[in-house]
Amino acid sequence: MKITVFTSNQPRHLSLIAGLASIADEVFAIQECNTIFPGQVADFFRRSEVMQEYFSHVIAAEKEIFGLPRFSPANVRSLSMKLGDLNRLEMSTLQPALESDYYVVFGSSFIKGDLIDFLVNHRALNIHMGVSPYYRGSSCNFWALQEGHPDYVGATIHMLSKGLDSGPMLFHALPAPQEIEAFPLGMRAVKAAHTGLIEYLQAGKIFDFEPVVQDKSLELKYTRNSDFTDEVAAAYLQAAPSAADIAHALAARDLERFLHPYLF
Repeated sequence: MKITVFTSNQPRHLSLIAGLASIADEVFAIQECNTIFPGQVADFFRRSEVMQEYFSHVIAAEKEIFGLPRFSPANVRSLSMKLGDLNRLEMSTLQPALESDYYVVFGSSFIKGDLIDFLVNHRALNIHMGVSPYYRGSSCNFWALQEGHPDYVGATIHMLSKGLDSGPMLFHALPAPQEIEAFPLGMRAVKAAHTGLIEYLQAGKIFDFEPVVQDKSLELKYTRNSDFTDEVAAAYLQAAPSAADIAHALAARDLERFLHPYLF
């Protein structure tokens, strides 16, 4: 089995690559890279004291769940580039990676042109870190926590479409009920998404799910990267939910609101 993944270069992305490599004969990893020190280095997120403090918690939680940056397994062929460069590539450059059995997108830039047409036609799968259609856009799990909804922290595995995170959904991946701090909770949601997707891919059952069109009338919040300001981050650092509050919310979560919920 061959799998192509369009992703990035943080430990959580490297973990997905390694997980896919554990079930595939060969993995093609197209990685759009940005700094592995957000908050300290200006990149996708700005550099500031508040962002440095906020992302120190993100980095610590990511290290706890996914480890450190590292090399990929031997059966992975990688192509690395700067975030945003993917749409500038000729399709011929990607040709060896366009002959796979499965295509996965997780943390890439917004894909356009001939490549999105190809991926949609080949039933590519997207991991959206947020529970669609309730939370869509950027940093969805942050906003779910910021608004007092730990029960909406999770991920949506859906069919890739030409719209942003708008394709028909296959299943939701959610952190299992547990007492956990807010930052690790977000990373546990990522782990649940990876584990569920890899399990269904390995079993050959990922397309047994009937895709469900997203009901946009259920949307609670749509956010952009520009909405995540120093002021918002500072306020959150002062008022993040406690581990006990999160445990209570997860225990009381109504699973009927989610599509084929996969808990991990």
